[in-house]
Amino acid sequence: MMETREVLLQELHTIRAWESEQKDLWFWEKIGRLPFQLLDRLTPKFLNTKISEALNELGNYLQAGGRYLISESGTLRHIEEVYSRIEGNHPAQKHIAVIEDVGLLPLNIMDQAADEIVQSRTTLAGLQGATTGIGGILTLAIDIPAVLGLSLKTIQELAICYGYDPKIKQERIFTIKCMQFSSADIVGKKAILEELADYAVNEKADAQMISQLQGWREVFATYRDNWGWKKLFQLIPIAGILFGAWINRGTLKDVGEAAKMLYRKRRILERLRELEQDDK
Repeated sequence: MMETREVLLQELHTIRAWESEQKDLWFWEKIGRLPFQLLDRLTPKFLNTKISEALNELGNYLQAGGRYLISESGTLRHIEEVYSRIEGNHPAQKHIAVIEDVGLLPLNIMDQAADEIVQSRTTLAGLQGATTGIGGILTLAIDIPAVLGLSLKTIQELAICYGYDPKIKQERIFTIKCMQFSSADIVGKKAILEELADYAVNEKADAQMISQLQGWREVFATYRDNWGWKKLFQLIPIAGILFGAWINRGTLKDVGEAAKMLYRKRRILERLRELEQDDK
């Protein structure tokens, strides 16, 4: 059964409460927003080149898609499995052939599928961080673009969970906005929420955000720099394993939470508009 207007409004209220709770950065995180000059000095030139190449690949994703597009069929199968568990039906009774079909599912199915993906990717990020905490500067330099890539893939999977196609250019922009939001300060979060307020219905807003594709390097540079000295803790022998796992898990948890809430809000607002149109 689809949600009633009252249920949708209550869920929207919950999301807006979450938005208002997004606080400024902790004091120690503000101090941690130091330039990555120290890391850059410690990183051999060939590794800096590798990092730049990895960031260029992420930029190519924005422009035309690319290897960061995850398995659409795999995510759809996951949603089918969640539907089967919750509704108690055999998977064959609810075949989800295309992403558009997901948009017709009840909200609780979408939420459960999204929560399981966030949990899985957060665990994976922790393992990755622990591994890169072993090898010092060499593996830390590799970890930065790897976490960026995993963040992008996670957001793409959550987009599908709420019935949005990450292959579409506008959706790729929304992906980056989710990533920005997860690491922004209170001023940045407010600005992004304003930008996304009418994303689904305001064509002018879409066009404005498309123009921001040219600034993708700044997006990723800011995202990287916001980790600050926390990532440098991974250089500490032995302790770097713990710090790496903790930092990466926290990063993916923040990305997953932001993406889920922002996509969820879009879906709820669209359903409320559909109900209003039906009443006319």
